[in-house]
Amino acid sequence: MSDKPEVPGSEGPRAEEEIRLPVDEHIEEEVSASGKKVRTKGIYLLPNLITTGALFSGFYAIVAGMGGNFEAAAIAIFAAMILDGLDGRVARLTDTQSAFGVQYDSLSDMVSFGLAPALVVFSWGLGPLGKLGWAAAFLYAACAALRLARFNTQVDTVDKGVFIGLASPTAAAIVASMVWAGHDADVGTGLAIVAALVTVAAGMLMVSNFHYTSFKKLDFKGRVPFVMLLVIILVFSLVTIDPPRVLLVIAVIYTFSGPVMWAWKGVRERRKVRQLVEASSGDASSGDGDPKR
Repeated sequence: MSDKPEVPGSEGPRAEEEIRLPVDEHIEEEVSASGKKVRTKGIYLLPNLITTGALFSGFYAIVAGMGGNFEAAAIAIFAAMILDGLDGRVARLTDTQSAFGVQYDSLSDMVSFGLAPALVVFSWGLGPLGKLGWAAAFLYAACAALRLARFNTQVDTVDKGVFIGLASPTAAAIVASMVWAGHDADVGTGLAIVAALVTVAAGMLMVSNFHYTSFKKLDFKGRVPFVMLLVIILVFSLVTIDPPRVLLVIAVIYTFSGPVMWAWKGVRERRKVRQLVEASSGDASSGDGDPKR
């Protein structure tokens, strides 16, 4: 006679196979190995550790901004940008990419480039506007969430050489550099209105259809012209002179590149259509002038 208690409804080995222990403490993910799907447990440490650092930077920016330390808050957002650019590259270089890492990175981006800039700019300069101020901050945060959701759904179908809509780190760079440049300024109604307009514009550009150049395809192992190295050195030198203002100028130039390229493309297309119409009308008129035989 067995001392083990009987489980109601169990019938031998088959019932034992159907009884499964909860696996909430594990993260399971299917990965491809030699063409076969293999379920593995656990996560890759290195890239997710970097993502955690970016998440902490965004969290620290929120805490610092709410405490009135706007310079530290802006620097923390830029630190999150650097870490956000590293985690994906490290994952690709070390072959530690995973679906979990993609989702974790997206949630980290929402905190660091969605919530953090919105709360920091509100604490800094949108407060005097009252409800209009927090509406502008919320609009920015909502647009960042929509931008990240759209990016996640289009990541496998859109050309990796371009971004559709302003990337959330660039939008955060505009807001953070603006706060950094004016962290010690006396924010009145006029400056608050400017801050609100910049915040709303950055948010709306994130959900726009403007195409922006993506630098994800840059080959750092390949050869580049010597002048490119000089340009990089020049940019770094300028940033060290006045970091907040130089970074703000760079972010603004990149932000305007999308609408400018869209307008230039429209002008070229209209010019091409006009040339085709003129050519076709010219052929038609020359055909009418031919003598009949």
